[in-house]
Amino acid sequence: MPRIALYQPDIPHNTGAILRFAACLGVDVDIIEPAGFDLSDRGLKRAGMDYVERAALRRHISFAAFEAFRAERGSRLVLLSTKAETVYTDFAFRPDDVLLFGRESAGVPESVHQTAEARLIVPMRPGLRSINLAMTVAMVTGEALRQTGRLPDAHAVEDDKHGIA
Repeated sequence: MPRIALYQPDIPHNTGAILRFAACLGVDVDIIEPAGFDLSDRGLKRAGMDYVERAALRRHISFAAFEAFRAERGSRLVLLSTKAETVYTDFAFRPDDVLLFGRESAGVPESVHQTAEARLIVPMRPGLRSINLAMTVAMVTGEALRQTGRLPDAHAVEDDKHGIA
């Protein structure tokens, strides 16, 4: 199952929305610290609602600690960047990929860019800076799950709405 990794996130509401999204789809999330806010932040919990407690979250004290974790798993690092050239829908995702998303304010440093095995971009109209981080995570992770056959079963979701699952 692909994983979501957030590099030093700045905005608690985005992180909360991402944790909610990940909980709903069964995707693990790695947060590479330091974050720009206290991870017990009220805004994070408000955005994530009661889903934050259901998210599979792993915190890493540094990028080096995250890299050690990733190397142990043998996962490919796929960086999303406005500086990339390969469009995410043209990329062949693998089930063990880690999808890395940079800070809202600054992306990732060049040393992290060099670590990534692949760099992808979400295309958008010229003259605009970027798409909201939570939206980008949802778009790219959804495509990775679709390609790898890891989307939740639609029938199980329907049954769960009626209290059956």
